[in-house]
Amino acid sequence: MTDTILVLTEDTLAESDVRHIVGLHPDETFAYRVLVPADTDRPLVPWIVDALSMGELREAWERATGHEPSRTQARQTAAEQIAGSVAAFAAAGREAAGDITDDDPLPALRAAVAGGGVREVVVVTYPHMVEDTFHTDWASRAREELHVPVLHLYSGTSELG
Repeated sequence: MTDTILVLTEDTLAESDVRHIVGLHPDETFAYRVLVPADTDRPLVPWIVDALSMGELREAWERATGHEPSRTQARQTAAEQIAGSVAAFAAAGREAAGDITDDDPLPALRAAVAGGGVREVVVVTYPHMVEDTFHTDWASRAREELHVPVLHLYSGTSELG
């Protein structure tokens, strides 16, 4: 059985993200499993702070005025992000599969690790000022709960979270 690297992301993985992930173990072959939450319930204040810090004024306004994606829209977006990420792994010569998780991806991570064969977890997100500062981000929570290594990368960069 091939060991698996779980990749939790909030967006489609960029080619550079996949290069960094595959480059962690260049001489080993792993199965990659991409998890993307159908995000419909992110905390309002941290989300607005993040959007404003990234210059996403329209997104911040829409969220502040109650415009959230429906469950169907969120699942469709997550499916598109998984398809793009799996394609990025294929372009790098690696096989990957993907699953949509609930808003909180930690139960899905817990279940995957409990199922065995998970070598490590790689979390790829944009910087989230509030969550990262107070260690309530996905990677920090996963480190506290899971008994496998957890690496946090910021999307599109080689920076560690």
